[in-house]
Amino acid sequence: MSNNTDIEICGSFKATDATGKEHSIKGIRIYDEGYGIIDVFVDFAAPMEAGTYRDKTLVQQILSQLRKIGYVGPDFEATDPSLQERKMIVLEAPEEFCQFAKTKGWKNLAEEFE
Repeated sequence: MSNNTDIEICGSFKATDATGKEHSIKGIRIYDEGYGIIDVFVDFAAPMEAGTYRDKTLVQQILSQLRKIGYVGPDFEATDPSLQERKMIVLEAPEEFCQFAKTKGWKNLAEEFE
């Protein structure tokens, strides 16, 4: 039995920040279940400068990658600064992302109480 609770949304790709620096992204993942608000974890191959999670150009390129694989909906931004790491950006997805996440195997635990 696997203890892995992650769903890989997409594999590796490259994205450029507002300064023109290229970043190698190992993948985008989410937890396999939750209560409606989904944190999206973007794993980087190398450590980033502090505050890179605020780079709108980089976040837009990440969203562009999600749209290439089927996400349709509004943009989203970085979540709480305390969740950010040197090799990972955590984005907070809007409610519309839930429908896309379900196609990848995500389970909305809040639906059990409706």
